[in-house]
Order: sequence, then structure tokens, then C-alpha cells
Amino acid sequence: MQREQQHKLMDEMFCPISNQTLPASIEERLELYTRRNQLEDENINYKIIKQKFLNYRQFNFRLLKGKKEDIPAYALSYSTLPRKKAQGKIEYSFENIHYFNREEILFITLKCYNDFFKLCYKNVKALLFNPPSFQEEMMLRTNLTKDILNLSPIIVLDEIITDAKLTLYLDASTYEDIKEKIILI
Repeated sequence: MQREQQHKLMDEMFCPISNQTLPASIEERLELYTRRNQLEDENINYKIIKQKFLNYRQFNFRLLKGKKEDIPAYALSYSTLPRKKAQGKIEYSFENIHYFNREEILFITLKCYNDFFKLCYKNVKALLFNPPSFQEEMMLRTNLTKDILNLSPIIVLDEIITDAKLTLYLDASTYEDIKEKIILI
């Protein structure tokens, strides 16, 4: 009831299929308090501080080619759409980034993704279930957009689709949140 009154998302109840540890998630809190217990066992002085930040949760994502063909695709964290749906085509490409003609949506290939991380995912489905860490993914976003505050959808595809209309459904939310961090003193 308190969360509803404050219009706060119950984000700790979300766990992505990728098992990525998300900021301010239960998994991140467990890691923090495990670390705290280790520091106490080792008699190391620490302090737990709180930080405000822009949090993100993705609830649903789907990409269709034409009217019905589902395309395996992966949306990087902090990908947002104001109306949760966009239709259009990939219009042009520049330096391995492919630009959609609507909503500032960017596409990259799995090869580009693999090259950045020096990984070898066979396909996007493999990436969906075992992506790099959240922090690493944010490095890729910043590298591609040259902007740490960019919220444009960045979509990873096995191959770029230029010959068909695409429909992107993305239900995601960004919101101000607080997380804890350990500092050694």
C-alpha cells in the first residue's frame, strides 16, 4: 500500500530471464551483505552508503518482421520507448550502427556485440539467457552512443533486416531509486 501511494515500482520482485544482477535488486543486495559479512569477519572497517540513481526495468520486449514473424532480438538495458510500440524500417547505417526511421531506435548485429566483448555468442537466443553483466552492457551502450545518459532503444539482431517493416514492442520503465554501496574506511 505504501508503494502504491508513493508510486514506487516493486522492482525487487522482477528477475530477468537472463539472470543478470540488476541495480537495487535482491541479488545485488545479497551480494552487498555477503561482502559486508566478509568484511566483518576480517575485521575491516567499512560504511554502507546510499546513492540515488536512475533505475531501469524491462517488462516485455518483442520484435516482429511484417505482421506476424517473431524475430529473436535483445534490447540493451536502458532502452525505452514512450508509447511502448514503434513501427518502421531501418533507414541507414553508419559505423556498425543501423538507424530506424522512428523513435531514435538503433540496431547492431550480434557480430558487433561479440566483437565489443570479445565473446562468441552463436545467436541472439544464447545472448538472451546469458548476457554479460549489467555494468559491461552499460559500457557498450555508452560506447555506441557516446552519451552516458542516452535512453534510445539499442537492439541486437543476428542479422540486420532492411527489406521489411518492423514492429517493436518495448515495455520498460526508468525511475529514480536508491541503492546501497560499501566503502572501506
